[in-house]
Amino acid sequence: MDSGVCELMMRNPYAVAAKPAGGIAMRRSEETTLEYTTNCHGKTRHVTLIDPAKQDPNTAANRAMVAIEAGSAMIFIGGSTDTPDEVVHATCVAIQEAFELRAFAASQDPDGDETMWQIPVVLFPGGAHALSPAADAITFMMLMNSTERRFLVGEQVRGAPYLQKFGVEALPTGYVVCAPGGRVGEVGAAELIQPNDHDLVHAYALTAQMYGFKLLYLEAGSGASNQVNPELIERARTVDGLTLVIGGGIRSPEQAKRAADAGADWIVTGTLTEDAANLEELRARISAVVNAIN
Repeated sequence: MDSGVCELMMRNPYAVAAKPAGGIAMRRSEETTLEYTTNCHGKTRHVTLIDPAKQDPNTAANRAMVAIEAGSAMIFIGGSTDTPDEVVHATCVAIQEAFELRAFAASQDPDGDETMWQIPVVLFPGGAHALSPAADAITFMMLMNSTERRFLVGEQVRGAPYLQKFGVEALPTGYVVCAPGGRVGEVGAAELIQPNDHDLVHAYALTAQMYGFKLLYLEAGSGASNQVNPELIERARTVDGLTLVIGGGIRSPEQAKRAADAGADWIVTGTLTEDAANLEELRARISAVVNAIN
């Protein structure tokens, strides 16, 4: 972790409006990011994943603003496994500053809604090298089906002291990679959950519950050819006390709806953002997904 980044102060987490556009219940001022994330009120919400390695911070901020306007309820920052902390931090800062400017502008407009910009910016790291004090929270993950200690507890041990110093809130997350798995399955040395491994995914969900994880993230891999089998989502959904996050291979409203109908609390899309030719195409794509899951 770069010493200059370590010395930066963590800003106070945003409070999020109770009733944003679309009627989805949002985090109130007294709620933590974890409470906001887990209080789904029967609605499936959308996360836009922005990989800091795939655009400059200003472009990332523009994409994040369009994502919020289109209905995303959270921004994840991460993806690539080798992105240095200074790039992650610069991206987080750019997005937070953009949201603050938009919130201020809205506060000066009688018809403006400043609360729509009070959305959590959450780290989705490839390891302890990709942290930032400018984030509101982090998906503090165990890659549960990895065969390597590094991804079970090693990176977490390295990162925890920095997160405590920064004051970045941890979202306890069980992370399970499903076939086809993509790059994350390869790098993470994961024993992939196959589409028909219903009992196995149920066992992983039970394990996550018993460990005390609050989120269970079923991941098919960035840019995956297929999404997580909805039957796996349905099976994991039978375990109480877990907020289900589903990502990988979701490129269309129809795929997002299948995951939502199966029981997903959050739908994460990243490639959909990266592949958009321009901001208006990005807006249309995210709006279509948000409308489909609600």
